[in-house]
Amino acid sequence: METLGSQTVYRNRWMEVREDTIRRSDGTVDIYGVIDRPDFVMVVPQHGDRFHLVEQFRYPLGRRCWEFPAGTLPDLAVGDPEDLAHRELREETGLRAGRLTYLGPIDAAPGTLRQHGRVYLATELTPGEPEREPEEQDMCSEWFDRTRLEAMIRSGEITDTGTLAAYSLLLLRDRA
Repeated sequence: METLGSQTVYRNRWMEVREDTIRRSDGTVDIYGVIDRPDFVMVVPQHGDRFHLVEQFRYPLGRRCWEFPAGTLPDLAVGDPEDLAHRELREETGLRAGRLTYLGPIDAAPGTLRQHGRVYLATELTPGEPEREPEEQDMCSEWFDRTRLEAMIRSGEITDTGTLAAYSLLLLRDRA
């Protein structure tokens, strides 16, 4: 595909939506909608056979969801991914990681969303108070053992694609 032009149709402090005019390989010209978001991190907090997840209301789905801590910097900012991983873990759970291990990359929804993610395993954890942002005040967090976590995935209680991908990366690391 060839991009012939691009126009921003919406922007806020978390994302930009644009319409690109494209020429397909068959020569036809069309519009492709793209959502641009800053890169994100996802953190898998693990202590022994237990994992720490957060639950929050996800407005587009109209329900609360369990997921691993994750986030971006506000105002479309770009920063060091490892620093961001420490920040998100501390903000959402209060935990501090003595060690972060990079597990791999993920792309959230590559058909419509230009946002790349990095997944980290957080270990050597120290508890503390969460430092949640205003929109995270209804968030709660809890430890789950591996058996319960996998049961939540199988039953559809956990459906967040980032969390599913992060857990897959962890399983692949554990098997290596």
